[in-house]
Amino acid sequence: MPLLTIFGSRDAQLEDLVRASGRISSVTWLADLTALIDPKADQPDVLLLDVRGGHQVPAELAALKRQHPSANVMLLASALDPALMLEGMRAGVNEYLAEPLKQPELDAAIARLLGQRTQATGGPVFAFVGAKGGVGTTTTAINVATVLAKLAKSPTLLVDLHLAYGDAAVFLGGDARFSLLDALENMHRLDSELLKSLVVKTGSGVELLASSDRPAIRPVDVRQVSQVVKFAASQYSYTVLDVPRSDLTVLDSLDQVSNLVVVANQELATVRNAGRMAAALRSRYPGTKVSTVINRRDGSSEIAPRDVEKAVGGAIVHQFPSDYRLALTAMHKGRPLALDNHNQLSASFTALARELAGVAPAKTERASGGFMGLLSGRR
Repeated sequence: MPLLTIFGSRDAQLEDLVRASGRISSVTWLADLTALIDPKADQPDVLLLDVRGGHQVPAELAALKRQHPSANVMLLASALDPALMLEGMRAGVNEYLAEPLKQPELDAAIARLLGQRTQATGGPVFAFVGAKGGVGTTTTAINVATVLAKLAKSPTLLVDLHLAYGDAAVFLGGDARFSLLDALENMHRLDSELLKSLVVKTGSGVELLASSDRPAIRPVDVRQVSQVVKFAASQYSYTVLDVPRSDLTVLDSLDQVSNLVVVANQELATVRNAGRMAAALRSRYPGTKVSTVINRRDGSSEIAPRDVEKAVGGAIVHQFPSDYRLALTAMHKGRPLALDNHNQLSASFTALARELAGVAPAKTERASGGFMGLLSGRR
């Protein structure tokens, strides 16, 4: 049941009003806001800041919202002073109330905040990381995201975790004005409305939190990247991450991921890297499923799929056919291949996305039996 914590001087009348709302099962009082800042600290469903008699927002709030961007914060003031409201907005306040405090207004504010938390359940997060540059990681990520958007019949989120100069926007034909870096620089006020303003909608049904076209001006905290992923994923049925293989900060921030997919091909250097990366990811995320796919399968290669399996210590879950020209044409058009259903590569992306999502093949795919198995590269 919902818990509401009040920060401020004890006020029996205020507590009675909160309990009378009928939406809160437990009310606690807090004298020190820093107790909630710790990344592992349990957060109340609603935090009410009683600043009546004062003229400023608690300085600790900005730090709290950086660590817990999804925290629901309500501010109660003597009056709705514009300067105080602006300060609160910058610090991450979600709702404002002023004296004289009336029951209907309090009830409505609590209902809005609890409604946001109830809806913010989200779905699974799938991450794609290349064993080497140029193996088609972004192509795989954006096409799987496109299929997931079809399956969910609602937008899927793709997060380009390259902090700068990533290519997902080009592949999706999106004109991104804002980026992941903007989210990281505004952690103190990250909420559903801010996220909506940062993502770009694309024609494929995928919403993109893009890479920046400028480098970060200061080192990025791994916890902040993780918090952005966690909050963003809470707003979507499916979230897909395009992960840079060489950024240790990003690679160390994938705690929310349910499936980590290493993308490889049948080149010796790539296979060696895939083995090392798969082992490192399994060690770092023991509770996460780590799998490997082969892109641009080469039937005449001296390195057979079974050799790749030995290197990565597990089965190859999918093998994508080689059609570089088709993939390149799709990128130039900014239109994912998965929007079409008349080529083998598109069928492969569809099969992988369905497997990740736990969705059974469509009737036409089941009826095709072995042929579809060949398209998907299933063994």
